[in-house]
Amino acid sequence: QVQLVESGGGLVQAGGSLRLSCAASGTFNTYTMGWFRQAPGKAREFVASGRREGSTYYADSVKGRFTISRDNAKNTVYLQMNSLKPEDTALYYCAADGRIRSITTMISPLDYTYWGQGTQVTVSS
Repeated sequence: QVQLVESGGGLVQAGGSLRLSCAASGTFNTYTMGWFRQAPGKAREFVASGRREGSTYYADSVKGRFTISRDNAKNTVYLQMNSLKPEDTALYYCAADGRIRSITTMISPLDYTYWGQGTQVTVSS
């Protein structure tokens, strides 16, 4: 059974930091793991992605503030979020996919096969 389990969300003041974790279990390929977010009334949007070999890609809105990293031995991906803004408030989802494609093209939810249940991040002003 494939599972992606997120943790680390919470309430933080603007300018603060949070670290999200996503642990993958089950027999499936996690070549690319990524983070998406969805605010109420808005579409799910790409945040960041990371490959097994270390390459990463970020949405412009989080570049320089968020850092994605992976522990391949633990099949876990992290999202360190610094300098948080109220507009970062959303439900954050972990996603994974085993297909080998350019990392810069994997920015749609349709590009990912496996999904977690989400963890809420709320940034107060």
